[in-house]
Amino acid sequence: MNTCILQHVSFEGPALIADLLAARGWGKRVVPLYKGAPLPGVSDFDLLVVMGGPMSVNDEAEFPWLVAEKSLIREAIAADKAILGVCLGAQLIASALGARVYANAQKEIGWWPIEPVAPNVAGVFAFPPNLTVFHWHGETFDLPEGAVHLARSVACEHQAFQIGHRIIGLQFHLETTPESARLLIDNARHELAPAPFVQTESELLSPSAGVYDRCREALERVMEAITPTAG
Repeated sequence: MNTCILQHVSFEGPALIADLLAARGWGKRVVPLYKGAPLPGVSDFDLLVVMGGPMSVNDEAEFPWLVAEKSLIREAIAADKAILGVCLGAQLIASALGARVYANAQKEIGWWPIEPVAPNVAGVFAFPPNLTVFHWHGETFDLPEGAVHLARSVACEHQAFQIGHRIIGLQFHLETTPESARLLIDNARHELAPAPFVQTESELLSPSAGVYDRCREALERVMEAITPTAG
């Protein structure tokens, strides 16, 4: 199983995703787009992971590689590749498929619970109830055509979606570790202006080991869901 990880900024790396890939013995290639690295070809990977970032999917004039990245996502979907989108990554999948990405009514930064909303049918991923996850976003998306809505939060209706059996987009960050949370805070502290769904720095760094453990379990299940035949 060859995995390609598209990384948009230095401080939003794969974190726990990399640990899970290593535990399974899956090959991993990180593509630092912020350094001008070329995009891979569709034949170069079985699993495409599209990470987060502070830019908008609509910032194509400032970040022209967004155009090529969306094209790659469409090619990967057409080739029936497994795809996991995280935050900006989920928004990129939505945008690549023609859905609108726009400012959410509330900026959502912190550890907030999500509510599963997926239908109870075979092949559709189901999040556990009362799962608290790490959020850091100011935009949201309309569901792409054919997508199944998987989760919502109080601040944001579209928190996760699934397309077919091999694509899942997450508005939140299941991959977060204490180290990756600190790195994000250190590089984006200016976004922590007081707001109804923006936690303080101390709150962002305060979750128990149990919260991280539940996120890890959920991420493992997500990865298993989109790569069911992986060795």
